[in-house]
Amino acid sequence: MVKHIILWKLKEDYSGEELNNIKAGIKQGLEDLQGKIPGLLEIKVYTDGLASSNMDVILDSAFESEEALKAYGIHPLHVEVANGKVRPFTEVRSCFDYEV
Repeated sequence: MVKHIILWKLKEDYSGEELNNIKAGIKQGLEDLQGKIPGLLEIKVYTDGLASSNMDVILDSAFESEEALKAYGIHPLHVEVANGKVRPFTEVRSCFDYEV
């Protein structure tokens, strides 16, 4: 199994309700991929970090294999969410993938 962890810092252009709506859209868009992409075992998005956090959103996901993770990266459903709900709003993206 491969874990795929992403942390995003959102652009400072957003605050209040607009920021909450962006986070909710990222969460729903990514979590809705569960069961729709082969090899994706688990996907969870967290948006309510503690005040000590320096990132805004975390993706915690698991895949059957490294090949499944690579296929997810280019899968049309994932690309649609990434291009429509994530990338336009993010300033920084950090990723850590590892085998379990």
